[in-house]
Amino acid sequence: MNHDIDVKKVRVNCFRQSKVAGEFMLQLRVPAGLVSAKHLALVQELCETYGNGTFHIGTRMTFDIPGIKYENIEACNKKIKEYIQEVDVEMCCVDMNTIAHQPTEYDPEGGYPTIGARNIMACIGNVHCIKGNANTQELAHKIERLIFPSHYHIKVAVAGCPNDCVKANFNDFGIMGIYKMNYDYDRCIGCGACARACEHHATGVLTLNKDGKIDKDACCCVGCAECVIACPTSAWTRGDKHLYRVTLGGRTGKQNPRSGKLFLNWVTEDVILGMFANWQKFSAWALDYKPEYLHGGHLIDRVGYKEFVKHIFEGVEFNPEAKVADDIYWAENEQRGNMHVMPLSKHKTAGPQNK
Repeated sequence: MNHDIDVKKVRVNCFRQSKVAGEFMLQLRVPAGLVSAKHLALVQELCETYGNGTFHIGTRMTFDIPGIKYENIEACNKKIKEYIQEVDVEMCCVDMNTIAHQPTEYDPEGGYPTIGARNIMACIGNVHCIKGNANTQELAHKIERLIFPSHYHIKVAVAGCPNDCVKANFNDFGIMGIYKMNYDYDRCIGCGACARACEHHATGVLTLNKDGKIDKDACCCVGCAECVIACPTSAWTRGDKHLYRVTLGGRTGKQNPRSGKLFLNWVTEDVILGMFANWQKFSAWALDYKPEYLHGGHLIDRVGYKEFVKHIFEGVEFNPEAKVADDIYWAENEQRGNMHVMPLSKHKTAGPQNK
């Protein structure tokens, strides 16, 4: 069957074009990579009824259903109505009647209204992992309602600790749960377990001194809590504040892949949520209110770090422990750098343009 298909429109609806003409792959959002097991029955039904009988666990933790014929997209969208309601609306408290915080009429039988904000990735976090410092699901759900639905492209991942099993470093925003540690001098028995754990698993900032107690080089502590896990007497404990580290601008891709750079350290959840609350407004301003397919990190590059910071922290109040990068310097070899040298007519612009 021949089709005159608007591929861009179908992609916005979260159906990815296949190499097979007229076939697409539906990507179901799974915020933080965790949903009720009952939804697997829907995935199976979609795969066997409309797809090719297989499903793929997407690289961004989505449920991907390949082999869907173009003529079956409407039926699929109606079928996932309850899934979107239970996962995004009820679990994440997403307002589907807005796009980028602007009122927009939502058709519950029309599937996903946008694809711009990609599925938020997360490790299992402290609901299971002994090394987890953060409830990654709860934070991911709070971020989901701030960045979705949206036509502006952003990739976010939440790691429960600096192990970064979810590869948050390769996202536009990579968030890692950390703590300031408390040390009880009197409870310490001088066994050195914390120092050995820190040297083996972390940054080696702990040493056993001549008095049989622990010295700490606080400047290099990454807040991982390996010392807490190793201590047999609870001389080391996590502090009272849930804190986070955030890396910025990480990405894969053919042009200039790179690991994210340290952006924020020792910040609270309120700082992170305040920052994401400004993302839509910043993106709209930077693109002159004309959404286009541009990764968040590329958008920040186009605007420049200093200008980005002005917008993303508007109205955000920082906790006393918070640290923010004064500037970020991206490293590129000469081969990568040369690709940016081009005629002035091809240079990209940022912000509203005076016509």
